[in-house]
Amino acid sequence: MSKGLIHIYTGEGKGKTTSAIGLAVRACGHGWNVLMIQFMKGHSSKGEFQILKNIPNFEFVQTGLPSFIQKGSPTVEDIQLAQEGVLKAQKAVISGNYDLVILDEIHMAIDFGLVQLEEIINLIQNKSTDTELVLTGRNAPPELVKLSDYVSEILDIKHPYHHGKKNRRGIEY
Repeated sequence: MSKGLIHIYTGEGKGKTTSAIGLAVRACGHGWNVLMIQFMKGHSSKGEFQILKNIPNFEFVQTGLPSFIQKGSPTVEDIQLAQEGVLKAQKAVISGNYDLVILDEIHMAIDFGLVQLEEIINLIQNKSTDTELVLTGRNAPPELVKLSDYVSEILDIKHPYHHGKKNRRGIEY
């Protein structure tokens, strides 16, 4: 089986982005060119940002503000940044210059109204046949699930957050 399949990592559990990064590291280890676009995440202090920018053949782009977005009331800037990410993703998957493209938190960007579902369906339908595509985030739309080859749901069975514990540096960010 050649490259060009579509993956979804979704669910309420922790580890969707981490799974996508693991796949990216594996792909880079085989000399693939990888682009990861993070939607709704603009914190340059996140651990993954610090290390991934140093991996050969890996391009890492964040398309969000450092602040959280309130569902139902994104700012004009939130929408504009997300749209810039979509345009970069569209160019990347059509170009064939990347073997693997990851759209991290794209499902949430759709759910929060920053990106239109139709834009991502169009992106999938027009991507190079040699580009592997990974979509992550909670609430994967059924339409995207239907178009995908791999779908993994990560369950939230138990997490310290449920017991009042704060996010931990190096683990959650």
